[in-house]
Amino acid sequence: MGITYALLAMLAFATNIIITRSAVARMPVEAGFFIVLATNVLFPAALFAAELGVRAAPYAWHWKGAGLFAIGGVIGTFLGRRFLFDTVKLLGPSRASVFHSTAPAFALVGAWLLAGELLGAYELALMALVWLGLWLTQPRAGSMHALAPDMLRKGFLAGLLTVAGFGFGNVLRGLAMRDWSEAALGTVIASLAALACQFAVTRNWARIGAHLRAADHSAILLYAGCGVFTSLGSIFISLAMTKIEIALAVLVVHTTPLVIFPVSVFLLKNREELSARTVSGAALVLAGIGLLAAR
Repeated sequence: MGITYALLAMLAFATNIIITRSAVARMPVEAGFFIVLATNVLFPAALFAAELGVRAAPYAWHWKGAGLFAIGGVIGTFLGRRFLFDTVKLLGPSRASVFHSTAPAFALVGAWLLAGELLGAYELALMALVWLGLWLTQPRAGSMHALAPDMLRKGFLAGLLTVAGFGFGNVLRGLAMRDWSEAALGTVIASLAALACQFAVTRNWARIGAHLRAADHSAILLYAGCGVFTSLGSIFISLAMTKIEIALAVLVVHTTPLVIFPVSVFLLKNREELSARTVSGAALVLAGIGLLAAR
């Protein structure tokens, strides 16, 4: 069941990536990010209210769990996404996507250091198989020599901070779920923490207000859709980490190329991405996930 939850989280995050492509074309991310974070709060809050109305077990507040979710929101939702935008700006989307696929390595280290979680040789071998497949499915990043040394250093630092944020943020969610199994409410808390941080660092309020006033309904709906699917992704990965190891759940969630690749090739008509290399990579990822599910 853990692999199923992780795959559902992956599908949710992959759908968010696809929607984001259309959203950023209609309204800048600087303003749209507020819509996403607001939806990240309101949508899981509605889910939690509905769940609370039908659940049999009584509700109980847990300060440690809430604190871990909040810190996870700051590290993962706020800092991880913020540094991801910087990485794309400095290194380009192709190189940024390569960095993003290494986040499970940080989750593996974080789960070992913070949760005392150890994986056996078989699980580590399957993780390596999936990583190899993910690397093969990534678009070629081009020559690093094309970048200025200063920009390259800043890009690598931003990329490392991005994947560290995503990796360790998910580990903290997993730890919180061990003490307090509240996936929907935990997502609300994490999103509130991220939204508070975004309010604290934002300075161009006049420009953001102008973007929001000028946006059409489709732009707002697209960003709200991003918020819905990232919320579902956060909820599903939280549930997955109660069933399987944290590092394995994070690994499966980062296999979004399995969805993005065929959508790009068959729907967006990017036929140049269809090659023996990318197909082989997708096959390795599928084989690794299948063996993880069957273990």
